[in-house]
Amino acid sequence: MLPGGERVALAEIPGGTLPPADVPKFVTPLLVPPVMPRAGTVNRKGGKPADYYEISVRQFAQQILPAGLPATTVWGYGAISSESKKGLLIHNAPSLTIESKWGRPVRVKWINDLVDADGNALPHLLPVDPTLHWANPPGGDAGRDTRPVFTGDTPGRYIGPVPLVTHLHGAVGVGDESDGYAEAWFLPDATDIPAGYATEGTWYDFFAGKAAASFGASWGPGFAEFEYPNDQRESTLWYHDHALGMTRLNVYAGPAGFFIVRGGPDGEKAVLDARNGATAVLPSPAPMEGDKFPPNKTYFEIPIVVQDRSFNDDGSLFYPDTREFFDEIVGPYIPAGEFSPIWQPEFFGNMLMVNGNTWPFHQVEQRRYRLRFLNGCQSRFLILDFNAIPGVEVWQIGNEGGFLAAPVNLTTDNGNRMLLGLAERADVIVDFTNVPVGAYVLGNVGPDEPFGGGVPDLDFPKADPDSTGQVMSFVVGPALAADTTTPPQYLVLPPIAPLPAESVVRPLALIEKMAEGHNEEGDVYEGPVEALLGDIQSGVWIDRVWADPVTENPAVGATEVWEFVNTTGDAHPMHVHEVVFEVVNREGLVLDGGEVAQPVQPDGNVRPPEPWETGFKDTVIAYPGEVTRVRATFVNPGQYVWHCHIVEHEDNEMMRPYRIGPEQPGQPA
Repeated sequence: MLPGGERVALAEIPGGTLPPADVPKFVTPLLVPPVMPRAGTVNRKGGKPADYYEISVRQFAQQILPAGLPATTVWGYGAISSESKKGLLIHNAPSLTIESKWGRPVRVKWINDLVDADGNALPHLLPVDPTLHWANPPGGDAGRDTRPVFTGDTPGRYIGPVPLVTHLHGAVGVGDESDGYAEAWFLPDATDIPAGYATEGTWYDFFAGKAAASFGASWGPGFAEFEYPNDQRESTLWYHDHALGMTRLNVYAGPAGFFIVRGGPDGEKAVLDARNGATAVLPSPAPMEGDKFPPNKTYFEIPIVVQDRSFNDDGSLFYPDTREFFDEIVGPYIPAGEFSPIWQPEFFGNMLMVNGNTWPFHQVEQRRYRLRFLNGCQSRFLILDFNAIPGVEVWQIGNEGGFLAAPVNLTTDNGNRMLLGLAERADVIVDFTNVPVGAYVLGNVGPDEPFGGGVPDLDFPKADPDSTGQVMSFVVGPALAADTTTPPQYLVLPPIAPLPAESVVRPLALIEKMAEGHNEEGDVYEGPVEALLGDIQSGVWIDRVWADPVTENPAVGATEVWEFVNTTGDAHPMHVHEVVFEVVNREGLVLDGGEVAQPVQPDGNVRPPEPWETGFKDTVIAYPGEVTRVRATFVNPGQYVWHCHIVEHEDNEMMRPYRIGPEQPGQPA
């Protein structure tokens, strides 16, 4: 339903057996993620040397809840080798930050090490729904990467070895073999893989051949080597799992981390001080490779990932094991009906976690800080609220694609609030200079339910003020030295070179498929069974699923405008792999009875991009009842994907392959 309509299904906020009220707040210091150590340097044939990393995903216990409460079993990335004796061989969730230099490639050996001490494959920590279109190792080579067909009883959760494949979110110009394609997953190199299981996804062998030919990489059981060119604008990227039909669960279990590109013609050295024309001074330092851990110095540039989680009283992660949790629908489940028995249309954790701890605190001085925010939640849009911090001033200077066209004063121009859709990033200067000494809470006024745009408390209720309405605490103390950084109002950011005019305008549809189910009492409910993408022909949208042939096929070097026509009642954060794009505008759509009319017709009410959407982005919020237009240039040939970054949607058909250029010889059908 569009805004104003009745919403049938709302995600429940209670969660697991550990109530949020039983978890003390602001007693755990904020973890500032250290820097991932390099394993060495790779000499590339005929090209620049590359920084080389060996990084695995492992299972371990981590103190996410405050001390005194149980530890939580999670997964996380970590380096397994270091060329320096100072290198931190630590697995954590979130993982260590990969610091990279513009123009210097990075090569990573990604290892699936989800095995126990005896080398046996570990099962998933969370309930895997085998009725989706998913990696499906039990299907063997013929049935992998399919939606299985079941007869008889509804199947239970999958408990076999876990597929993984890492995507560097925001990487531009990367080869498709290194993009973390959802069908290029691989199982761990375990001793007990059942006979007949597929151990790699459909595209793994094809991409292994490309990697060997392109940069001499050798793939093998339980690992793959990816290479990132790092010739994009200085920006904040992040890496996370992207296995088909399992991203929501794999990321929720923990494996994710920051990847920062520094330098280049659009980097920090190109930021000027308007008062004198000299190079501006931004808050620093950030963590560096080789720093001691715990650190013995103060960081003034800090990456901050906000995630939502729920827990059980034994410290374990809670994620629902039945569709009933979302909207009380108990059937008919597949194969008797259309509802998947475990999949959740959305999930909202009832606690917020920052850099791997619930409700931490961070001691700051009365000076300026540079905070790189990431919304790493499952389905939750964040509206970070600085209004409980008296005297603070907040300026956004960058987003996913690097620096903005000009600094944006969120304090004066946006009510001291910052909207972040799923996977969006914001590079922010937070000025505590005039904040009185004391402890203050960073709030969240986004909803505890699907977001459709609008104003808190007017168009939707704010998050629970006692739990998800609180993010973390800043404990403000006196400045220990003079702040020599450039005040953000004087920052002159690097100029934005606009993309060429488009040669193609491509209308695309965001769709929700509904069906009728019933609760335990037999009452009939309508609920979502899939979130879908599609294309629009003659104004009529056509549903597409992951397995359908590619319909988006830009030519190599083409510039196109993609129009995201949102026919659903929720906002969707749309992410396009391989490129960054300009947000062109948004326009309302003609409605018919509260629904988007067919044929699709814009209503003439055009809105420009928000000030914080200038420059380049890789994720954009597409609001209900609107068309959101973005412009991108497609340079690197290959097979990539575009999808909604509500990961529950992505895992159930709201992701589509797209191809730049012609089909590649020998590529999978």
